[in-house]
Amino acid sequence: MFEAAASGLGLAAASGLGTAASAVCTAAGEEAYTYGKNIVNNMRRKPDNEADNDLEDNHKRLKEKAKKLYARRDNILAQTKTKLLNQVCEAWISRVMKSEEEVRELEIKYNDEKSNKKRRSQHGSSKSRTDLSNIMAEKCDELHNLWLEEKSKIGILVEKLPERVIIMHGPKPEDKPFLHSTVEEILGHLRDKNVKRIGLWGMPGIGKTTIMKSLNNYEDTAKMFDIVIWVTVSKDLSLEKLQHKIADRLKLNMEGITEPEIAQHIWRELKSKRYLLLLDEVWDFLDLSLIGMYESEMDSKVVLATRYLHVCSDMDTHLELNVPRLSEADAWNMFKVKVGRNFNIPNVEPIAKEVVIECAGLPLLIDKVASNFRRRDNIHLWRDGLRSLRRWPSIKIQGIGELIECLEFCYENLKDEVQKDCFLYCALYTEDYEIYTDPLLECWTVEGFIHDASEFRVARGIGHSILKELISVSLLEKSEKMNHVRMNKVIRTMALKISSRRCNFNILVKPHEGLQDAPDEVEWQQANRISLMDSKLGTLPKMPDCNRLSTLLLQGNWELKEIPDLFFRYMQNLRVLDLHGTGIMLLPPTISVLKCLKALYLHSCIFLMELHLNGLEHLEVLDIRDTGLNHFPIQIRHLIRLKCFRMSLSNFGIKHSSDVESCRNVFSSLYLLEELQIIVNSNNQSWELTVKAISEGVATLMHLTSLSICFPTVDCLKSFISMSQLWKDSCFTFQFSVGYHDTTLYKILGCFEYQNMNFLKFANGEGVDPIISDVLLKTHAFELIGHKGASRLSDFGVNSINKMQGCLIEGCNEIETIVDGNSITGSALICLEKMLINNVPNLKTIWEGPVHHGSLSQLTTLTLCNCLNLKMIFSSGMIKELSKLQHLEVEECPKIEEIITESENIGLEPDVLPSLKVLVLSNLPRVKRIWTSDSLKWPSLKRIKISMCQILTKLPFNNENAINLRCIEADQSWSALECQDDAIKQRLRSIWFQSP
Repeated sequence: MFEAAASGLGLAAASGLGTAASAVCTAAGEEAYTYGKNIVNNMRRKPDNEADNDLEDNHKRLKEKAKKLYARRDNILAQTKTKLLNQVCEAWISRVMKSEEEVRELEIKYNDEKSNKKRRSQHGSSKSRTDLSNIMAEKCDELHNLWLEEKSKIGILVEKLPERVIIMHGPKPEDKPFLHSTVEEILGHLRDKNVKRIGLWGMPGIGKTTIMKSLNNYEDTAKMFDIVIWVTVSKDLSLEKLQHKIADRLKLNMEGITEPEIAQHIWRELKSKRYLLLLDEVWDFLDLSLIGMYESEMDSKVVLATRYLHVCSDMDTHLELNVPRLSEADAWNMFKVKVGRNFNIPNVEPIAKEVVIECAGLPLLIDKVASNFRRRDNIHLWRDGLRSLRRWPSIKIQGIGELIECLEFCYENLKDEVQKDCFLYCALYTEDYEIYTDPLLECWTVEGFIHDASEFRVARGIGHSILKELISVSLLEKSEKMNHVRMNKVIRTMALKISSRRCNFNILVKPHEGLQDAPDEVEWQQANRISLMDSKLGTLPKMPDCNRLSTLLLQGNWELKEIPDLFFRYMQNLRVLDLHGTGIMLLPPTISVLKCLKALYLHSCIFLMELHLNGLEHLEVLDIRDTGLNHFPIQIRHLIRLKCFRMSLSNFGIKHSSDVESCRNVFSSLYLLEELQIIVNSNNQSWELTVKAISEGVATLMHLTSLSICFPTVDCLKSFISMSQLWKDSCFTFQFSVGYHDTTLYKILGCFEYQNMNFLKFANGEGVDPIISDVLLKTHAFELIGHKGASRLSDFGVNSINKMQGCLIEGCNEIETIVDGNSITGSALICLEKMLINNVPNLKTIWEGPVHHGSLSQLTTLTLCNCLNLKMIFSSGMIKELSKLQHLEVEECPKIEEIITESENIGLEPDVLPSLKVLVLSNLPRVKRIWTSDSLKWPSLKRIKISMCQILTKLPFNNENAINLRCIEADQSWSALECQDDAIKQRLRSIWFQSP
């Protein structure tokens, strides 16, 4: 055993590996090892000179090895600022640190050995120096092995985890209130588990990027997500470049890896994280799955900003938010803050307001213009700046040129010339003018922009598609008024600039305020289209040379009483003539020259007593509503190409029975007629004979696609339906008013874009006539006014009311409930979206009895006003079906004590009314509470308006629910707010706005 141990130790000594000797000795036994080691050490003893030389050499070598190893260690530790150590590397660093301590101890022993060298005996000194030298030799080998181990095995360190959010330069949301509300709205949707992708869209310069930066920087965003990833996409960014940008943000090493492998790496990195991907300036569809970003189980989200609405839908966004232009107040405040001290120049404020108007509510433009005016330190420079601003783009203003270039790109990117022509045509209307879409589409059609559409219905369909596209690319805006669009000042200026470069689209427009004199005849001669609308024109040129003119808009000139006799002589190519709302009393003889005229608008010409339409056989659109005509226009029967006709019977009727046949023949001769609107003063019973004759002629028309008419009685309606083959074939949309009433307006119309919807108003009727139930089967929106003999809407038949999307019930004194669930076996009002109930004094409940699943499931708006006996809004089981209710308004209902009645809603789940955004409570003297506790979530609630609710002092909110509530608007009479918790009270007070 001893010999074996000695032999092994000899080999170990020869190689200088003490650790190998230890391993061998372990096998031989501890005793043999100790004995053998002494022999080996004795064998190593050398004379003093050799021992000193070996010690010095090993000490020098140890310092070199240590220096080399520590340099590598320090280099690795320096990289930990950007990288993380993997476990192997951490263990290696730990061993290096331990070795460093041992080297320090050896250094101490070495110094002690040198200082004590003279006092020690020769034998002892030689032995201790030899032992220390051997230990240093072993330590040198250990350090060298550590250095080799790092180089061969540890390799590249793990990348450091990326920052949760990279803060971007931009304004704070709280510094810009118009941004703050949008960012808060987006954050609210990000908290909704059902919303995965949000699209933010709007025209260039509207503030999308600023909003996205604010969202990125917002403190709540960092709390909601593990990582926020920002990418500016831009037009020329390929999917590959986008993928690499995301990989770089995640600090993934992608060197030498193929694209599919990169996608896998990104997916593996993100699958366990809750991430927010912010994509700015998205120009086209991006397939995020190809990048490696899938919808994860971690409630990750995507918010994208784009100019185009269609990009949002192409990318399957769950929600699209259009960024509106700034309000006048916000634009004014932004401009003042940006201009700074120069805003205090005496008398500058009126000029400043004009400057802000020129900026059209666009934040980017306000920012650029305000920077320009910030340098203007006297009133003269401000006036000069305003003049220049009004003359752009002929005068270059810093910042505006870039914006116009962006807008022109949107125009050039339109897919065809049809869309471009339709867009430029809108520049005929003044900036921010509420353009009614129906006549606009008619003008597009008769101007020839919409090709291959022989039927008006088809042309309207194409026109609506074009409108949608123009809105989608932010060249037009949807108005707050239903079925209206607008073109803002900046876009319109750009459109006029473009039209001036086109030889066939030269537009002559003048300001709509104060124009008293018509343009000179040279301007008339050069124009293809002229708009002098909404001015104070009193006279027109006698005989302008306008052979190139195709559209002339003169509407709204109330002071225009007369058109010169020869005015139309050289307008042979005129297609659109709009004279509505002027003071004219008759049309000049030269109207007959207009052989190409296809659209003539004369409505609201209250002084127009006579109508001469000779020579206008090609007319396709005629509107003579609310004129001063006092006789039935029999000559209309000659307009055999007429496709769209609007008239009213307010001032005339059939006075002799001999006229009945003539009236009937007028309409039956208009065999190409597609759209007919006849307005009747439905409170005047003298028109019954006239309407009967007209409806009989209309019943023979076979191309009718849209009919709006008033039937004085149910029998008159029944007669028309029995005669009309088109009704049996369900081939046209209708707006029917049945019964005598004081207004011909449809109040429910304001709730819908109604181009393909059927409306029925039933006024002052009695009982339930089967013909009304039959018409209701095809009706989408219903108004029941002053009805008698029915206590429930469901009396008309559940099947009859199940297609309704809108319903107004007003002045029906006998209505006690809307639906009686006890008398039906299935769901009711399954399509209803809007319900307005006004002045129904005996209404006790909306729903009585059981509520079948699916009933009211599409309801978004519920308004209850002046229902004196209504005690309960949501009966048992009803509230559970209202998952889409967004707007609830309760006014002048004096018996209501609870908005959600506790006795009817026991055990109510916290997630009811998940979509409710707006709650309006007004003049409810007995209402004590909205709900009995703060147990409901109210996840979508944004705004509450309270007025004249004196004993409502506690709101059902805490610090956890109603997370999106942004405004509590209350009148001065509502001043008490009880809260159990001061923190809740402080939160509610912070969003409490007191109205005057």
